[in-house]
Amino acid sequence: MKNYYISFLTMIFAGVVAQDFSRTGTENIANLEQQSAAKKMNLVVNQNTANYDVTYHKLELTVNPAVRFIAGKVTTTYTALTNMSTVTFDLANEMAVTQVKRGASNLAFVQNGSNELVVTLPAVQAAGVSATLEITYSGVPPSNGFDAFESTTHAGTPVMWTLSEPFGARDWWPCKQDLNDKIASIDVFVTAPSQYVVAANGVEPQAPVVVGVNKTTHFKHNYPIPAYLIAFAITNYSVINQTVGTAPNTFPVVNYVYPENVGLSLTAQLDKTVQIMNFFEQTFETYPFSTEKYGHAQFGWGGGMEHTTVSFMNNFSRSLIAHELAHQWFGDKITCGTWQDIWLNEGFATYCASLVIENLDGQAAFVSDKTQMINSITSQANGSVYLTETEAQDVNRIFSSRLSYNKGAMVLNMLRLKMGSAAFFQAIKNYLADPNLAFKYAVTSQLKTHLETVYGSSLTEFFNDWVYGQGHPSYNITGENFAPGKVRFLVSQTQSHTSVPFFDMVLPIRITGAAGQTQELLLNHTANNQYIIADVNFAMSGFVFDPKKDLISKNNVTTLGTENQELQFSSLFPNPTSGNLSLSLPQNISVENTTIFNALGQQVLRFNTEQSWDVSGLSAGVYFMQIKTNVGMKVERFVKN
Repeated sequence: MKNYYISFLTMIFAGVVAQDFSRTGTENIANLEQQSAAKKMNLVVNQNTANYDVTYHKLELTVNPAVRFIAGKVTTTYTALTNMSTVTFDLANEMAVTQVKRGASNLAFVQNGSNELVVTLPAVQAAGVSATLEITYSGVPPSNGFDAFESTTHAGTPVMWTLSEPFGARDWWPCKQDLNDKIASIDVFVTAPSQYVVAANGVEPQAPVVVGVNKTTHFKHNYPIPAYLIAFAITNYSVINQTVGTAPNTFPVVNYVYPENVGLSLTAQLDKTVQIMNFFEQTFETYPFSTEKYGHAQFGWGGGMEHTTVSFMNNFSRSLIAHELAHQWFGDKITCGTWQDIWLNEGFATYCASLVIENLDGQAAFVSDKTQMINSITSQANGSVYLTETEAQDVNRIFSSRLSYNKGAMVLNMLRLKMGSAAFFQAIKNYLADPNLAFKYAVTSQLKTHLETVYGSSLTEFFNDWVYGQGHPSYNITGENFAPGKVRFLVSQTQSHTSVPFFDMVLPIRITGAAGQTQELLLNHTANNQYIIADVNFAMSGFVFDPKKDLISKNNVTTLGTENQELQFSSLFPNPTSGNLSLSLPQNISVENTTIFNALGQQVLRFNTEQSWDVSGLSAGVYFMQIKTNVGMKVERFVKN
């Protein structure tokens, strides 16, 4: 599929590793992605490959995990986007091409020393016309610090794997690796000594074929996939099969593990995959690649990588399983369309791992996890979820655990709070099902549109504050009993960064009563120094702000106000009223000022020493008048007809 959004886009977008379910684990994920990408970020999109769209690859590879070498033939079907007389592939200089064919004809080609293979076509290929080329090549893939092609050992046994994100695919096969193109389908054939087991994307349509001392294993993948997610691994794997899904929509989980690690503890770890898969399917939708498989392949890098249908794993901790599996939806099915939108992959994967904690460990563990994220986010005063164009060229900023991962995750949590869980998750389901995004690319504005459609209101202010703006608020909240069945809060905030003058958000409050009662409130905070009145079922004796740690904030202050002194004077009259409202006071009491609030706690009128008022201009409804006198204060309720 052609990506119509970006040319600088790239990469792994997603996954890598978590060693546990702590925020330290999230930092490990980000740090490992930084290490991987930093080796290749100096590469830019190859404009010489922008004039065609790849629709199919067949990779026929011959390897031996004991030897760092690859020989292959790659068949590519592509469609010209413009009239073209040559076609260019990304391919490392170290790979030597011996033949390029189109049908039965050999074509002229040159490797130009710039990691490109340039093939001369027999005639001009017109825009819209498709063609198929076969490229035969071999060589020792380059070693450049973080290798896309690795040959090493485990427990004395050879093991080989690939990890191409973001720009490493060219190191071991001729491709188009700029990530503005998803390949509609692939076939991968790996020939190797017969004692080894191969793992790759997709499923095996037939049993491996043994010829002499070698064995050829065929994998077929029929979903759109970018070049960086195509991968294989090979060693003396033990294969552990599981079944997941709900009948009749069941599918296998195929685990390729080092035999020295097989045992009861590993089985218990792998069983978590079934739990997590079932939870994600119930929460979002059916696993995107359910007609094929999901799986894990153990490898020697310190992290993990969400290769489509088979995540490469250093270990099988629950955190790593959850993070990489989440990326099958957020990163593999829908890939973020630019580096600026990286949170659409990393924020979602981080929040999905947190949702697993909520689902499997309960609220206390979920609150603890969110608390750690909030502490990370607010450890600095600046930083937004969405990257600027300049930031999108900085690998350390792209993979900031504080912003792309933790803040991205907490923004999703706040959207869930603001919209309500049912509406939030429905919007995410719609986002995943959108045919314009599914198995393609997405940018932040497209997610926002889906959220607003379900929510029924604009989220522009929210996104401006929390996604595009920097920093976080600190709240100062005073709460008091205001009238029978009513409490009132005065809410103020300061901002850590000047990019946001005010953070618009709903605020969770838990009030308590003298007899141990509790009640959850959600205050709509839309202006600074705002009075907010809420209905309650008992007199408030205390309150806690953000008890479940749902908000990004820091250094909050809460104060419980004393109850107003009850003055002895007549009630307001007439009540209800359509126009005039009066108050009778004893001679020793004088009014200093009065303030009228609507049922939302918003101030609508304010007077000085008057004892009679014209309220005919007010809309019909319930109001509260706060009357301050020389001997105390009282709140009276009245109805305007």
